[in-house]
Amino acid sequence: MTIKTSILILGAAVALAACDKQNKTVDRGFDSHPVSELNAGIWVDPRGCDHWIIDDGVEGYLSARLDKYGKPVCSGIAEPGMAVGDFKKGSDPI
Repeated sequence: MTIKTSILILGAAVALAACDKQNKTVDRGFDSHPVSELNAGIWVDPRGCDHWIIDDGVEGYLSARLDKYGKPVCSGIAEPGMAVGDFKKGSDPI
């Protein structure tokens, strides 16, 4: 293994380790605030299941929409590949 490869692997490991220690409930953008204060919309994946989506203009957030048992919610609110709701900062609700 070359020194260059070793340095790249070490750098990647340090970067990934740093990610685990961040508070992921706070948006770290220009106007730092809790993610819970942002508006979420719903994006429908190709299988027809829902995902929460937030776009604050710089960063974006996406997570699967799950029921209380941890199973995916597939509500049929939109066609697969489409997003609905007021998830873009400063946008009008759809």
